[in-house]
Amino acid sequence: MTPISVIRHPKERRSKCSLTPLEGRKDISYYKARDGWSFDVTGFTVLALGAQELSVNDAGRPLLLLDSTWRLLPQLEACLYGEGVRRTLPAVVTAYPRVSKIAEDPHGGLASVEALYFAKLLLGERDDSLLSAYHWRETFIQTLKSDQRLR
Repeated sequence: MTPISVIRHPKERRSKCSLTPLEGRKDISYYKARDGWSFDVTGFTVLALGAQELSVNDAGRPLLLLDSTWRLLPQLEACLYGEGVRRTLPAVVTAYPRVSKIAEDPHGGLASVEALYFAKLLLGERDDSLLSAYHWRETFIQTLKSDQRLR
């Protein structure tokens, strides 16, 4: 089972965070970024935009997920150092109903729990329990099932 680390931006609202129901799981470690804080990504697969797509070939490394709004993500990325392996997820439509008046989300941008579920699926570790408390789980699973690239 792939170990998972989540780094949260200090302004990420836990009440709105799709990962909050997963707190307490032994396979997920949470870290809260703050001023002067850093994280060594050496040996991790880091989910990021604009990288090679994640595949089963990436299995065996711990997975790092950055939990933030898209606008504040560069602040989290600035906390990272070391030699991690950056990977992106294939672009699929999120089921999470977003409404931002400040910035547009990138194409393929997913809710954190969707990204985590999708990453584990691509690594060959389907874990439906990750979505058990996610309100839009059925819509998201149907989106993945209907995507021809994922068959």
